[in-house]
Amino acid sequence: MDVLQLVISGLANGCVYGLIALGFVMIYKATEAVNFAQGDFMMFGAFITIWLTNADFVDLPFWLSVIIAIMTMGVFGYLLERVIIRRMFGQSQISVVILTIAIGFILRFLAGAIWGHDPLSLESPLAGKDIRFAGLVLGADEVAIIIVTLLLTGSLFLFFAKTKLGLAMQAASQNQLAAYYMGIPVKRVHGFIWGLSGMVSAIAGILFAAKGAIDPSAGLLGIKAFAAAVIGGFGSLPGVLIGGLIIGLTEPFASRYIAAGYSQIAPYTILLLVLIFKPAGLFAQMQKKKV
Repeated sequence: MDVLQLVISGLANGCVYGLIALGFVMIYKATEAVNFAQGDFMMFGAFITIWLTNADFVDLPFWLSVIIAIMTMGVFGYLLERVIIRRMFGQSQISVVILTIAIGFILRFLAGAIWGHDPLSLESPLAGKDIRFAGLVLGADEVAIIIVTLLLTGSLFLFFAKTKLGLAMQAASQNQLAAYYMGIPVKRVHGFIWGLSGMVSAIAGILFAAKGAIDPSAGLLGIKAFAAAVIGGFGSLPGVLIGGLIIGLTEPFASRYIAAGYSQIAPYTILLLVLIFKPAGLFAQMQKKKV
C-alpha cells in the first residue's frame, strides 16, 4: 500500500511537471522558440487565483477565480508575444531564450513584491478531502490533477493533429516564410499559441497550489518541466507528459528508498542518461524541415 501511495503522489506531481512542459512544447511546435519563463507563468497564474479566492476584499467564488486567472494568463501570454517577443523576430533563438529567462526573473520579483515570499495555499473545494479506494487513501486534489492533465493533454494532442489551426501552427514552425505565402497568418498564430500556453500554465499553477503551498520560487519548477520535455521528446505532447510522469515518480521513490537528498538530483540523472543514449527524447517525433 505504501508503494501505491507513492505512485499516486508521484503521478500527481508528474502531471504538474507535464502540464508546464506542455507549454514549452506548444510554443516550440509553433515557433521553434523555448520559453524559459513557463514555470513562472504557472506560478503567477496560481497567485492570481489565490488572490481572487482568498483575499477578503475580493473573495470571489473558487470557480470564477479559476476562470479569471486562466483568461488573465492567456491575455498576458498573447500580449507578451505581441509587444515583446514579436520584436525579436529574425533574431537568434538564444536571444529569445535569454529574453524569456529575464522575463521569468521579473515575474518572480513582481510576485514577491505583490504577494510576499511566504508560502500561500489555495482554498479550493478539494482541500482536505480524501477518496478511499481498495484500502488506499487518495487526496481528492491529487486525483483531480491526474484527471485534468489527461483530459487536457488529449485535447491538445487532437487540436494539433486534427484541426486546421493546429496544423497551421506546425506548418508555421516548419517554414514560416512558406506558411506565410500559403496564406497562414503566422504572427497571429504565434500570438494565439503564446496565449494558449499561458492558459495551460495557469491551469498547472492552480492544480499545484490546490495540492500544496506555493511561493514565488515555485516558478523554478519550470526547470524540472524542461527536463521532462527533453526526456519525453520536445515534439510530442504525450511524450512530454510521460516525461513529467517519469520525473514525478522518480522523486518520491528516490527519497524513500535511497536518500532524501537524491530526490532532487534523480530527475537530472535521468535527463543526462537520456541525452547520452537517446538525445532526441524517448518519444521524439523527428520531422525534417521542408524547404
